[in-house]
Amino acid sequence: MNIIDELKWRDAINQQTDEKGLNDLVDEKKVGLYVGIDPTGDSMHIGHLIPFMILKRFQLAGHRPYIVIGGATGSIGDPSGKKAERKLQTMDVVEDNARKISGQMEKLFGQDGSFKIVNNYDWTSKLSLLDFLRDYGKLFNVNTMLNKEVVASRLEVGISYTEFTYQILQSIDFLHLFENEDVQVQIGGADQWGNITAGIDLIHKIKGADAKAYGLTIPLMLKADGTKFGKTEGGAVWLDPEKTSPYEFYQFWINQDDRDVVKYLKYFTFLSEDEINDLSDKVKTAPEKREAQRRLAEEVTEFVHGKDAVKEAENITKALFSGNVADLTANEIEQGFKNMPSVDVTNEKKNIVEWLVDVTKIEPSRRQAREDVTNGAVRINGEKVQDTDAEINPATHFDGKFVVVRKGKKRYFLARIK
Repeated sequence: MNIIDELKWRDAINQQTDEKGLNDLVDEKKVGLYVGIDPTGDSMHIGHLIPFMILKRFQLAGHRPYIVIGGATGSIGDPSGKKAERKLQTMDVVEDNARKISGQMEKLFGQDGSFKIVNNYDWTSKLSLLDFLRDYGKLFNVNTMLNKEVVASRLEVGISYTEFTYQILQSIDFLHLFENEDVQVQIGGADQWGNITAGIDLIHKIKGADAKAYGLTIPLMLKADGTKFGKTEGGAVWLDPEKTSPYEFYQFWINQDDRDVVKYLKYFTFLSEDEINDLSDKVKTAPEKREAQRRLAEEVTEFVHGKDAVKEAENITKALFSGNVADLTANEIEQGFKNMPSVDVTNEKKNIVEWLVDVTKIEPSRRQAREDVTNGAVRINGEKVQDTDAEINPATHFDGKFVVVRKGKKRYFLARIK
């Protein structure tokens, strides 16, 4: 099967502007194609990842991916999917965000020269107002623009002229890449259909109706319960490890519902059809083993964070399940206990009872502390301590940065050494 056939099998195509034309094109040549992203934040989240997974598949199939960082479009705001105006950011913030997102793209797409990152500020900033109005504005019919879903959905609450012109700027991007980089395909989310078709219309008006330019959108990703994919109680799942640790990232994927996991294996991994079908069978025959979820977590975490991050996440997962935390590294402790109750302490040595009550307040009273220690309900750094005369020395484990306390079977506490 060619790349389009594979995308269909993965249920990854929502709309195409010319299905036969695009299918013929990918069979004829190595195609240039792009996905754009506006640097409205300093990191991508997993919702952003969806169209870039498609772009990565084209890269692996030998085609020529381009990533457009919206240094210009990001400074005015895309109205797509928004119910109100975006808050404008300073150009310094936009540039810093663009730099960080470019770094994430290099991790995803490699540094072997098989893809290219460009910034639409480089060509858009050279346009004068008169050039914009005469060369491009004249080619856009306001009635047509108003009928685009991206604009029509905002008419009741209002849309500024700034955001109204967004589709013109995005169209100029497609034209620029078509003329200068031989890019013939734009890929985007379902909400980008209006912007993509506007770009194709502009290319046809300037280069001729026979110009081979195509658009492809990806379906809106919803979970089996109907809620939006990619959100958790803690908010977005980020690609930046400082915002969402690799362990948290891994846990997000491994905790997916049986009803969603096969769909996500198709979307977010590069496993073959046979491998995914085999995992699909295991979901039906042995769901309690969660093999599909584990493989999903391994594949996506490795793609975004690398093999070492997968190993760390698995180490943390096993240690928290078994209680054997002693062999974890300080970095693994930081990740695994990020959202658990924590307290700041000094590195002063203390009797265990005093430390649990006076220093950390993990225990409400000395009587309760002595009882829990004597009964074997307290573990310090993975080791059961039953001697009430034992001493806590914060410097003995995890590079002297942490003391891990487990009370009972599941209650963990983290003492951070300051």
